[in-house]
Formats: sequence, C-alpha cells, structure tokens
Amino acid sequence: MSEQSVNIGICGLGTVGSGTFKLLEKNAALIAARALAPLQVVHVGARRDNPDCDIGDTRLSRDIFEVARDPGVDILVELIGGTTVAKELVELAIREGKHVVTANKALIAECGNEIFALAQAHGVEVRFEAAVAGGIPIIKALREGLAGNRIEWLAGIINGTGNFILTEMRNRGREFAEVLAEAQALGYAEADPTFDVEGIDAAHKLVILASIAFGIPLRFESVYTEGITRLTPQDVDYAEELGYIIKHLGVAKQNGDGVELRVHPTLIPDHRLLADVDGVTNAILVEGDAVGPTLYYGAGAGARPTASAVVSDLVDLARDLGAGQSCRMPPLGVAADGVRDLPIVPMAQVQTPWYLRIEAEDRPGVLSKVASIFSDLGISIEALIQKAPAEGQTRVPLIMLTSRAAQGLVDEAVRAIEALDSIAGEVTRIRVEALDG
Repeated sequence: MSEQSVNIGICGLGTVGSGTFKLLEKNAALIAARALAPLQVVHVGARRDNPDCDIGDTRLSRDIFEVARDPGVDILVELIGGTTVAKELVELAIREGKHVVTANKALIAECGNEIFALAQAHGVEVRFEAAVAGGIPIIKALREGLAGNRIEWLAGIINGTGNFILTEMRNRGREFAEVLAEAQALGYAEADPTFDVEGIDAAHKLVILASIAFGIPLRFESVYTEGITRLTPQDVDYAEELGYIIKHLGVAKQNGDGVELRVHPTLIPDHRLLADVDGVTNAILVEGDAVGPTLYYGAGAGARPTASAVVSDLVDLARDLGAGQSCRMPPLGVAADGVRDLPIVPMAQVQTPWYLRIEAEDRPGVLSKVASIFSDLGISIEALIQKAPAEGQTRVPLIMLTSRAAQGLVDEAVRAIEALDSIAGEVTRIRVEALDG
C-alpha cells in the first residue's frame, strides 16, 4: 500500500456529507487497504456547521469554492445539491485538475453532457454512483458487471417516497393525501414533494441509467414523466383483483424505433420480484442479452447508504491515482457497439397493455358501445370487471385490461368513450408492464 494519502475535499456537510465524513473516519483502515492508499479529508466546505458531525481540526471554509482551488485536494466531493452553484463548483474543480465525486442526480441528468466533455478535456474523471439508488451499486453493475451485454431494457422503483406511498395505499387502503402527509412527517418527503410524487426525481435517475445502458447522451428533457397523485385506493384494489400491483416505475427500453424513456404508474404482475419491493426501498431490474434478468435491490437514500456509494467512487479513484491512471471509465453516451445517438420514441408510439377504469351508467348497451370503440381501433379487451351499483347509485365502474396498444390509439379510444353520454368523468388509465422482455 502506498504511504502517500489521497486527499479529499468535501463540499456540503448535510446528511450525505456528514455521513461520508463519518464513514471515511470510522472505516479508515479498511478503506485504505482497499484503496491501496489512505484516504484523508483535508478540507471541508460548508456554509454552516453540522452539530451531528465533528470534523475536528480538518480545514473548514465557508466559501466552498476554496475547496476547489485548494492545491492540496486531489478529489472534490460535491454534496451541496442543485444545478447552479454545484455546476460552477464542479466545473471549477475540473479546471483545477481535480477528479470529482458527486451524489447530485439533477446535476448529472441536466448538465452531465457538458460536464463530462469538460472532464475529458482536462483528463479527469467525474464519478456519480451515489446519484442513482443510494447504496445500490447499479452504475458499476451497468458499466462493469454487465459490460459484455447488450442491455435490452431496465425498469426500476427508483424513488423511495413514491414507493412508500403506494405501499401504504395498498396495504392499508389509505388515500394518497393522507399517506403523503405521513411521509413528510417521517422525513421521507420534502415540504414541497413535487419532485418525488410527480416523477421528476425518478426521471433524473432514469436518464442517467439509460445513458449508460444504451450509450446515448443524457436527455432529461425527453423523459415522459407522470406522477402518482391521481391514483386511488380503488385502482390499487382493482389491480390486485386482476393479479397486479401498482408501482411507480422508471422504464428505459430499446425497440426497433429507438429508446423509450418513461416514468409513470405501472401495473406489474404480482408474482414479479419488483412487486414485493415495499416501503422506501429501491430496486432496478435489468435485462441483458447474455445474462438475462438481474435485480439490484437495497436502500435508495439516507446518510449511510449514499455515503457508501460516495466512498466506493473514492476508493476506485484512489486506486487509479495510485496506478498512475486516469479516465479509466468511458464517458457517458458511448456504447460498446458504437451507437451514440439513438432517437427517443414518441410516447404516442409506445405500446403497452392498459388498465382502464370507466364510470358508466348502469343500463343496457353501454358495455357494447365501449367494446365497439376498442374493436374499431384494433384494441382487444383481455379482462373485464363489472361491479354491481352500490345501493342508491346508478353508475358502476367498468375495469378493463386491454391488449398491447400504442398510446396514440388509446388516446383516441378514451376521447370517444368520454364523449358517450353514458360515461361520467374522465377515464382512468394506467400502463401495464409484464417485465418479461
């Protein structure tokens, strides 16, 4: 093992920053043995102290840019979040010749193309294992463990807040708003939960995974994003009656026309492994042409799991520095088969089976009219649940599973159904994924 330490600068001393500092301190000997050199935090940049993290006599700067300018820092760890100051900080560190480790999914998803180009130009690396799925080593699995595979598709539960909400709705029949309030009280959801419940957080992660899996540039603006705010306990129950569980999935898939990038509520068969992933846990299912399906499961957030991923990147970089190597990893957007810029498939062309819930008047001929609309568009009804009206009610829910159909066709069918005078309100529709290829 080299006697020369690898010097680390940490910017941000919040949950993940303090967790990283503590982990490096707690497991210092173990980490040094694995990194082939001691990893030493020599400079911390934080605008305020964290009473839960004693950094001792480690140099502290209130100006985080001082860490990037410090000639004694070999690797800068960016843990401040956001895409403005964080971007300036990372770019400065790169220009100063420092390698960068970050847990910032929004930064990578939205600004990664230019950041990686800058890093290449300066001969340094940007590592980001902690940006997706917390402590699950999915980035390394895609880049290294599955390097011999053509990735066909991946689907993941990659936001713990949304998964917690859906788990509570299913297990206890609770309403969305009630569970969201509890998630906020428990610290699982922010005061403004938009990023979690509307799928933006998952979209950030999905675009990173897709870029690595398919060798395409980061295209956050191209991800179709649909949240879970309109889901009801009734839909959760009907899905179970049909043999499905509703999960909020990120799906990236190659087909003959390009790449599908989508985040949305999804019915998945109740016997699939992802159906059993509950609470705040994350899981990603990846289909490779050689290995078949592989599942990556674990804690998707939190101080220690995310710090674990940060330190993993630090260990890898320390080994490279000790061996006199750099830029061992190819940049994003480079695939093994040389494909660089596959088109993103428009959502109107994406085909899946569908779950639909229709509120209809309980009178003869309604079902036949609905079935006729589907038939005229070449969409088959694969399963049907028709409930009896509640006492004093004249409307009944019709629950249907359809054959595979392009979203554009389903949009057309739904418009025609909603125009019938026997149909009340909007048709609820949720995509279905078999997760079997």
